[in-house]
Amino acid sequence: MTPALLDRVLATEPGRRAIALVNVPMTLPVFQSHFPRFPVLPGVLLLDRVHAVAALIAPPGLVRPVLLRGARFRRYIEPGDQIRITVEAVADVASAEAHADRFDCRALAEVDGRRAATVALLRLGPSTGDPHD
Repeated sequence: MTPALLDRVLATEPGRRAIALVNVPMTLPVFQSHFPRFPVLPGVLLLDRVHAVAALIAPPGLVRPVLLRGARFRRYIEPGDQIRITVEAVADVASAEAHADRFDCRALAEVDGRRAATVALLRLGPSTGDPHD
């Protein structure tokens, strides 16, 4: 996963936790068609950024999103906002060793200290070799 979707990585603890910042500029092409009078960041683009943060701490080779559960969008994200994304592993070390073919994590996206979105479970699995993984 390309960190180009992220503006700044604040912290990483491989296999455990990562925090990154994403700025939302008005120049994103999606704002021309996604509610032009009230531009909001589509949820799928936010989830793409969450995936980029998760990929920073996932074990090598586990980069493909295979499962998403409990995604909740709690407020609009608008141009000019800065998103703070925190991703944490949900499995303990013993469980992670037993399931070496997957990496489970949860995420919190905040704007100005307020929850914008949460993800209860994001599972990353082995790459298929496709460059889009």
